[in-house]
Amino acid sequence: MGMKGKIALGAVVGFAVIAAVSANAGDDGGSGSTGSGKDSSASAEHKPGDRKGTGEAAGQEPAEKEATVGGSGEYQVGSDIRPGTYRSTGNSDGLCYWERAKDASGEVDSLLANDNVTGTAYVTLKPTDKLFTSSDCADWEAVDPKAEGGTPAAEMAGDGGMFKVGVDIAPGTYRSTGNADDMCYWERTKDAEHSMDSIIANNNVSGTAVVTISASDAYFKTSGCKDWKKS
Repeated sequence: MGMKGKIALGAVVGFAVIAAVSANAGDDGGSGSTGSGKDSSASAEHKPGDRKGTGEAAGQEPAEKEATVGGSGEYQVGSDIRPGTYRSTGNSDGLCYWERAKDASGEVDSLLANDNVTGTAYVTLKPTDKLFTSSDCADWEAVDPKAEGGTPAAEMAGDGGMFKVGVDIAPGTYRSTGNADDMCYWERTKDAEHSMDSIIANNNVSGTAVVTISASDAYFKTSGCKDWKKS
């Protein structure tokens, strides 16, 4: 379960667009489990989150310890990590791998969603999830998926990962030019559960890419593309 030699479920790089797809489950947060399709290998280092034995009375741990977990480890949802939406930033080399599972059997059938990440990742853990595994990622911090504010950007890195619409980036029409092969992949999503049902639209692109991101979209995911600019 902790090995990263798995390709994200339903990887679409090199395949046709998924327009209205159906599968797993979903509420709140962002991208389908399609991922970048990049394959990597490394063992997850178990890092259970430093919960007890720190001098804190039982039930009196600082909130920040409960809202942040390490980027390598296996965490039981509900005890080691609370359900909710989490963000990991600064994953610069594409070796970050995570997965949501319905049990700790380590079998393929237990996987709910997974991804190989370059850039920023968002993932929503549901109360019914049992295990969250992360390997070689930057630390995960809890975020409010309904939070708004700040000045959303009008451009984004083409290999930047996931961007929250209305917070990280502004809605509108974006263009990415100079994509020399079909490794450029983009995805509009309605939540961060990474199920196939999460995907609103996606595409693999050669050449110039143009996409309109709606204000009602939750996240936009981009991998292997040239930088995007709002037109």
